[in-house]
Amino acid sequence: MKTNTIKHIGRSDFVNMGPVRLRQPLPTQSIDLIAPFILLHHYGPYEISAANNPFDLGPHPHRGFEPITFLIQGEQLHRDSLGNESVVKEGDVQWTTAGRGIVHSEGPTKGFVQKGGVIEGIQLWLNLPSEKKMSQPCHQHVKCDEFRVVSSSDGKITSQIIAGQLNDIHGRIATQTPVNAFVIKANTNGVQDFSYKNTHQGMLYLLKGKVKINNESILEVDGNQLIQFYQNGEGFKLEAIENSLLLFLSGEPINEEVATYGPYVMNTQTELLEAMRDYQMGKMGFLPVN
Repeated sequence: MKTNTIKHIGRSDFVNMGPVRLRQPLPTQSIDLIAPFILLHHYGPYEISAANNPFDLGPHPHRGFEPITFLIQGEQLHRDSLGNESVVKEGDVQWTTAGRGIVHSEGPTKGFVQKGGVIEGIQLWLNLPSEKKMSQPCHQHVKCDEFRVVSSSDGKITSQIIAGQLNDIHGRIATQTPVNAFVIKANTNGVQDFSYKNTHQGMLYLLKGKVKINNESILEVDGNQLIQFYQNGEGFKLEAIENSLLLFLSGEPINEEVATYGPYVMNTQTELLEAMRDYQMGKMGFLPVN
């Protein structure tokens, strides 16, 4: 397999989002976006208790993209204006297609706050093409043990296939655009080749551990954490230097103008103004504070 060479190695520095402090590997000063991916936040690990609950996002709107949560540890309650209410647990994924508009909230369940524990996760924003930005919103919640898993030949690397496909194994999530999303757990000395279409832009985000990519670069959790690939090969080779956890993402670029403001991702400034107006008029639905 001809591997994709590395285009960029980026840091995952901390930013403040209101009362929440989290890592933001995308966007950064060096990378505006990796189309079709608009934003990636790594939140936590946070120690949650009745006296300390920094991660509780009340009702807020979205339009024009797909906000996705990969819960690494802990327990969160998801509610939305479509009437969905579900408890998202460790290893679960909730994949929301905001489309023309949805209001949702997420935060630790009351029971989790009372007993205390650690919450950590990934929030990903995946763009939608213009013809789907005003589509009917929907929500998918897939539990950890429902995902199909691909193992390396040495048995030391396992990949949950969230969306897309790996080695002809397909993910459980139904996607609006061609996308791959794998959660990779790699034990020390594990080696595996990962292939994907060269029409996709691909990236790896390292949550913990230390790995080598294509025998040439070591990615460490306390240093540079995100790798973006060129589209000049068929995939990449992963070798675990120590026990590691990674998120691999790839997708076909959407070659359209991108206009963002707060929780909206559209194509023009006019569409952003329309989104703000529609939310204020209640056209995205209502969700009472819990």
